[in-house]
Amino acid sequence: MMSDSAAPADAHPPAALSETGRSLLREAAAEAGQPLTAAQEDLFDHLYRRLQEGSAQMNLTALQSEQDVVLKHFVDSLSCLNAEAWQGAVKVLDLGTGAGFPALPLAIVRPELQITALDATAKKVAFVERTARELGVNVSGLSGRAEEIGRDEQHRGQYDVVVTRAVAALPVLAELALPLLKVGGVLVAQKGQLFDEERAAGLRAAEQIGGELAEEWQGTLPVLGDPRSLIVLRKVTQTPETYPRRTGVPNKRPLG
Repeated sequence: MMSDSAAPADAHPPAALSETGRSLLREAAAEAGQPLTAAQEDLFDHLYRRLQEGSAQMNLTALQSEQDVVLKHFVDSLSCLNAEAWQGAVKVLDLGTGAGFPALPLAIVRPELQITALDATAKKVAFVERTARELGVNVSGLSGRAEEIGRDEQHRGQYDVVVTRAVAALPVLAELALPLLKVGGVLVAQKGQLFDEERAAGLRAAEQIGGELAEEWQGTLPVLGDPRSLIVLRKVTQTPETYPRRTGVPNKRPLG
């Protein structure tokens, strides 16, 4: 007889989304302007199970409850699409992807996007790549610091969209993201409540790096009502070669 200690690792597989969780996902995504097909709901269910497995092995996310994962990871990621600037986008970089947000949800609902998920933590990038393969979505992983990637000719000036969720202050994001964009490309920065001081500093920083304000959106996270802001910076001229500055400097001495 097999002892408990010798039980196979998959003896207790992670729970799927409950019916309540699926209903919450369906209704909240529709409220966020991104109604889901049944096939897409199934992919989010698989992502939910993979996130539980990954979180049991490493520190992927602080969110644990089903409601928090559905609303604050899945639906919140989809709210990035409220920016009009996504029209015509193909090559996308998720800067500071963490456990794959917003990269994986975006790939589920916008399969035509070619998404690169960038994070400084190699284990998280590996998780995102494995999960993307299982989901069958178009996400590749990239491990490194944005300051270094922004000087790599394989990535500098190559993307239509750089998207971020609550990664850093807007002046820092402008310096890290704009070098990665094609001229005409956009940074879609998702924030909570964006205060005037950070907004003004971000626009001043963008101007130094070849960017300008293209679009703003304000709304709330469905069900919870938490404030959400999108600020979109368009790259209008080539970024000066001096940017981004060396690793750590943008955070220590923000522009603006």
